[in-house]
Amino acid sequence: MSLPKPVPGLVISYSYLWSDEHKTGVEEGRKNRPCAIVAARRIVEGHEIVTVVPITHSAPADPRDAIEMPAALKAHLGLDDTPSWVVVSETNDFLWPGPDLRPIPGRSSSRFHYGMLPPRFYAYLRDRLLQAHARRRLRRVQRTE
Repeated sequence: MSLPKPVPGLVISYSYLWSDEHKTGVEEGRKNRPCAIVAARRIVEGHEIVTVVPITHSAPADPRDAIEMPAALKAHLGLDDTPSWVVVSETNDFLWPGPDLRPIPGRSSSRFHYGMLPPRFYAYLRDRLLQAHARRRLRRVQRTE
């Protein structure tokens, strides 16, 4: 198993825990999904805390809460051709690599990442995340082992 370095813009396979589910006491994500790393910060003993945002097929109720992914970007990452959105109104933080990092389904090797977001798309994602934070609409879930 070869793990990628957790860098902002990398899209990984992760068992994301939605903030609404976390509030009801759920501790595990219901399914594995692509998630984009938006921050990685080194902490004690060489470990890193990683922050991810989820990618979903569900359109947001408020368009400010997500960014629709262009079809070409989805194809570049090897995702399906169903419309998807990157949610910018909530995040999960976890200790890398953590138990919720998952191999990509249907791939022959134990690969955990889909690839990198293009720099312009990542910059737009980061700006939208900061806007959600400024509007106080950013919900964070701290994951534990």
